[in-house]
Amino acid sequence: MRAIQITEFGGPEVLKISDVAEPVAGDGQVVITVDRAGINYADTHQVENSYLSKAELPMIPGGEVVGRTADGRRVVALTGSGGYAEKALIHPMRAWDVPEGVTDGQALALIVQGTTAAYMLKLSTHLQPGESVLVHAGAGGVGHLSIQLAKLWGAGRIIATASSEEKRQQTLELGADVAIDGTPEGLKDRIIEANGGKPVDIVLEMVGGPTFDESFAALAPFGRLVTFGAAGREAAKPIEATRLMKGSKTIAGFWLVDCFRDPQRFSAELTELFELTASGKLRPIVGAEYALSDAATAHQDMRDRKTVGKLLLDPTR
Repeated sequence: MRAIQITEFGGPEVLKISDVAEPVAGDGQVVITVDRAGINYADTHQVENSYLSKAELPMIPGGEVVGRTADGRRVVALTGSGGYAEKALIHPMRAWDVPEGVTDGQALALIVQGTTAAYMLKLSTHLQPGESVLVHAGAGGVGHLSIQLAKLWGAGRIIATASSEEKRQQTLELGADVAIDGTPEGLKDRIIEANGGKPVDIVLEMVGGPTFDESFAALAPFGRLVTFGAAGREAAKPIEATRLMKGSKTIAGFWLVDCFRDPQRFSAELTELFELTASGKLRPIVGAEYALSDAATAHQDMRDRKTVGKLLLDPTR
């Protein structure tokens, strides 16, 4: 079968199409015919082996797929790896039926990025009605869903950052009250100005480096910042405990893998997102769709911040 199999770690250039043997289901596994594979920013880290969990070669990247099982079920599933292929192995405990009214692309937008947004707002930051929320990369996969969910769940002022005027306009259409340039220089002041001259209560941060530093400096007393990525591939400055004490601020980390310890809650969160989408209250944006052979282009576009919404791979092309 056709797949993207990497034999060395690196950037997008290592993503090359290959002919590999079809997967064979072992105990507790099911083979799925992949209709679409989702692309996450974490995939770019997995390919260069800079992710939180280390990868082994040879490897087929891709942690999420939607497709059909042998008995005809349309499911969206978490694979860990192996998704960038015509067929993939899944575990029934990490596969969910896609309901009517939810497209393949929407299901892929929700299974990782939607649940990430939901967990961060509910569990990591404990969003309270009326609180201000800063969403970095507001036009991205997690960002565009975070804006909408924060709005649905009673946030006050929602501020989004984005790298272009077009993307900033999109975040406003999604429900952000104001959109600003996410460039690190002067970011703290722009955040506070966008919030009516006041620091913000909640920050969802996935850039790292100086963006993290500026965002932390813009936190209100009892504010909470959750970090869930390092897209800038640059470490933030260490924060001493006294800086947390002054202002009673909180920094939380988030990794979706930890949510799988409670599969019932994860299923409940995903089900709620499916219901919100089917009812039209939540609008996952499906962005560009790439041929499997163009996986390298997809990764480069994502790293260059050229993309919006959920990116898909079509294994039939």
